[in-house]
Amino acid sequence: MTNSFSIAELTSMTGAKSVEGQNVGVITGVASLAEATSADLSFLGNPKYASEVSATKAGAVLVPMAYVGQPSSGQVFLRVENPSYALALLCSVLEARLWPRPAAGVHTSAVISSSAKVAPSAHVGPLCVIGDHAEVSAGAVIEARCYIGAQARIGADTWLKPGVSVGDYCQIGARCRIQSGAVIGSDGFGYEPINGEIQRIPQIGNVVLEDDVEVGANSTLDRARFSKTVVGRGTKIDNLVQIAHNVRIGRQCLITAQVGIAGSTTLGDHCVLGGQSGVAGHLTLGDRVKLGAQTGLFEDVPADGFMNGTPAAPFGLERRLVVLSRRLPELFKKVDSLAASLDSAKR
Repeated sequence: MTNSFSIAELTSMTGAKSVEGQNVGVITGVASLAEATSADLSFLGNPKYASEVSATKAGAVLVPMAYVGQPSSGQVFLRVENPSYALALLCSVLEARLWPRPAAGVHTSAVISSSAKVAPSAHVGPLCVIGDHAEVSAGAVIEARCYIGAQARIGADTWLKPGVSVGDYCQIGARCRIQSGAVIGSDGFGYEPINGEIQRIPQIGNVVLEDDVEVGANSTLDRARFSKTVVGRGTKIDNLVQIAHNVRIGRQCLITAQVGIAGSTTLGDHCVLGGQSGVAGHLTLGDRVKLGAQTGLFEDVPADGFMNGTPAAPFGLERRLVVLSRRLPELFKKVDSLAASLDSAKR
């Protein structure tokens, strides 16, 4: 599919406050400043790339209002409040064109229980399975090879990409997006050693995703041992994330790739967990807590805390400890030299 936009269309879509320069052509693609051609739109989303703007061949560039510079010949600057968000507005249009919402209806190869309820405006793709008394709400899209268990609920306008599994009794809110391979409602990791044997503990709870939650590819959210595992409204979960049983995640959190959260831990609202960070079980993180990448957390963190390192420490302290640790070889040499001097003096 070919996409083309005039400068006037781009101005409207991105909410540009002003337009500088002239370009009579059309824009057919999006590219980085370094790789763009005259048919591409690019953007200055990070000040570290400001030096590349003057050299870019892009036909149109989204720049912040305060950017100092002028467009080259045949180039247009679209000045916006936030270039990254302005680009997202355009990409939402492109996304709808590239991946249009499938037509309502149920594919002939889908297997749907006679007791399940599928809204007429929903789409159910090839080889999907929908269990007893499950519900798929209006406007939902269930792509190929998805499994929806017994009494599960899929909210309005939620989109399940191919190969998603939603376990029995789990509930997904409205406007959620679940990427391929994600598993919502796998058994929690519950076992107990009894008389030298490891016995399985049944996991009889469920998983509840509130509205506008997104879950990345191959992430897993375990059903609760009892009650529910909860992800709050608007939270975004990256690829390859493990959320254990009875975890409760607040609203508008960002959980990035390869994060692991152990059982019965609670996160407040607006928390941010960096890539590969790990959180031990039965902890409480307050609102707006941040964990740096690869942080290993073993203690509660109050609201607005920023932790880093393993074992985790407040960010400023952990950075100082890293700097000091690099000076340890030099310090040991000085201590050895001082000890040798004292021994020599004693003789």
